[in-house]
Amino acid sequence: MSQTAMSETYDFLFKFLVIGNAGTGKSCLLHQFIEKKFKEDSNHTIGVEFGSKIINVGGKYVKLQIWDTAGQERFRSVTRSYYRGAAGALLVYDITSRETYNALTNWLTDARMLASQNIVIILCGNKKDLDADREVTFLEASRFAQENEIGTGL
Repeated sequence: MSQTAMSETYDFLFKFLVIGNAGTGKSCLLHQFIEKKFKEDSNHTIGVEFGSKIINVGGKYVKLQIWDTAGQERFRSVTRSYYRGAAGALLVYDITSRETYNALTNWLTDARMLASQNIVIILCGNKKDLDADREVTFLEASRFAQENEIGTGL
């Protein structure tokens, strides 16, 4: 099978969202996952960015469609339409920004209201390389995840 044909063949397709405030590094996470490269500089996402990748899980090929949503409030009404049909969401905050952590409840509410009731949500504390500037402790983020019954990628 050719590389092109193989890259388009998959057994399952899942849509995932990357949500959270602007400046949390959502686009960099997506770029790192898709391209396996750290993105030094990144502009704020306007609207929605998209990436896809096929991974092998237990001998099955799974295509992940990953939608990186804009974190600015002015794009909130646009990005809300992308929740429909999502199997999962990565709820991202910046560990060096209390403001992004405090906004998690609003993002979580959107995901639970606008996506299917079976959506899997994972909390992700980003910018670990800036740990010396941390404003949100691991413990409080873990408690948030536990209280809200979501997974963690801390």
